[in-house]
Amino acid sequence: MNQISAPELAAWLSDEQRPQPVLLDVREVSELQICQIPGSVHMAMHTVPLRHAELDPQTPIVCICHHGGRSMQVANYLLQNGFDQIINLTGGVHAWATLVDTSMARY
Repeated sequence: MNQISAPELAAWLSDEQRPQPVLLDVREVSELQICQIPGSVHMAMHTVPLRHAELDPQTPIVCICHHGGRSMQVANYLLQNGFDQIINLTGGVHAWATLVDTSMARY
């Protein structure tokens, strides 16, 4: 399982020379209302088995949740279902709010 830190992801997103990943936020809607990384796509964890066909298996996908646990489970599921460019955001949006965007709300 590939992992990426919040600062590494921020550097990737700011690099216009590099193909941009899909930021797959697997948290619940109530969590998204508190905070989210700009540009992320929402697909609640429990809906991924029904909706993963909406994702391109050839595109890099960074899975995101609150602290990194749920997103790791989703990342493993996607890897088992033919996706090969899956990366988990270590520390989730909490790490993003702590290390990248300190103005972001935390919970």
